Amino acid sequence: MSVARVTEITASSTVSFDDAVAQGIARADKTLRHVEGAWIQDQKIVVRDGQIAEYRVNMKVTFVLAD
Repeated sequence: MSVARVTEITASSTVSFDDAVAQGIARADKTLRHVEGAWIQDQKIVVRDGQIAEYRVNMKVTFVLAD
């Protein structure tokens, strides 16, 4: 039987929401073992001088606990 845990991560990118998600998952995978999936809880943009400066995502990442 597996037991999973969920942790909340916020990631940002100057390129796109997709890139922010990819960066967040890549970083989580460096620290957490057995990452199984993620749920994008929230998306936000940062505006500077009338332009989109940053894309931010708040996600919940699920990973399976090791034995």
